[in-house]
Amino acid sequence: MSVHLLHPPDADDLARLRAALHPDVRLALGPELPASPDYHVLVAGRPRREHLTASANLHTLIIPWSGLSDQTRELMLDFPHIAVHNLHHNAAPVAEMAVTLLLAAAKFVVPIDRTFRSHDWTPRYRPNPAVLLEGKTALVLGYGAIGRRAARICRGLGMRVTAVRRRPSASEETPDEVYPPEALHDLLPQAGVLLICLPHTPETDGLVGARELTLLPPDAVLVNVGRGPIVDEEALYRALRDGTLYAAGLDVWYTYPAPGDEAARSHTPPSQYPFHELENVVMSPHRAGGARATEFRRVIDLARLLDAAARGEPLPNRVDVRAGY
Repeated sequence: MSVHLLHPPDADDLARLRAALHPDVRLALGPELPASPDYHVLVAGRPRREHLTASANLHTLIIPWSGLSDQTRELMLDFPHIAVHNLHHNAAPVAEMAVTLLLAAAKFVVPIDRTFRSHDWTPRYRPNPAVLLEGKTALVLGYGAIGRRAARICRGLGMRVTAVRRRPSASEETPDEVYPPEALHDLLPQAGVLLICLPHTPETDGLVGARELTLLPPDAVLVNVGRGPIVDEEALYRALRDGTLYAAGLDVWYTYPAPGDEAARSHTPPSQYPFHELENVVMSPHRAGGARATEFRRVIDLARLLDAAARGEPLPNRVDVRAGY
């Protein structure tokens, strides 16, 4: 089986990938396609149309991360004969970061750390603003690989977990209560924590707006590790500023540095609203999926999919291109 890897990893990770691959996998590398492309599988995060038409043998596209960009989704609608799969190698680090943001926001770790660095002990003697999570209900929006891992950690903290998933599986065994999207408004008033792990699609854009935020309890904490626009930007800022939403931990945003513009990386505001002025927000620059072990996990997960393809087995992590995930 011939595979073209459009953007190969560094030398060490490439060596790990080759060592893990089935012997029948022939791996070609680089952004330039060969003179006579014959690959069966293309590994590319943002393929162009010529990458998809160059080889008549192409039957599978593997996106080497989780998620599907809007541009790739639109492009792949023109190629229904090509199966699209992605990787879930980042599920563990993203779930860990989600709970890290939850704890930091619920306990007001960041502003108190900042105060104590100037040797100011007064927060110890004031009424403690920290939220106790044990006994609360965590509502997980998006019960995929990341959402299920985060739910497991929340249960370990003594929380009850409910979840919303567009396609609940009757065969899936889970200790959590899983509901369809239509139940969202009934679930929000019970949610001490709202944990968002959804992809950004036309259906999820603005899913959580002013109305949804007002349905949450007054001491609720919101965490978003999905995509920024799932939560209405203005409504989120106003709810946090006015105190109708108690706290939030945010790893995903509304404005990003332009791709390839390294200078912009040091001074691009993540929103048109001044979230940075609010002490009840923990801010993270879309780095939840990163960890020292992330690239190693990516290589192993990619090898697992390629080996399954080489053996003629069904590949996991199939993406529904029309749905966007």
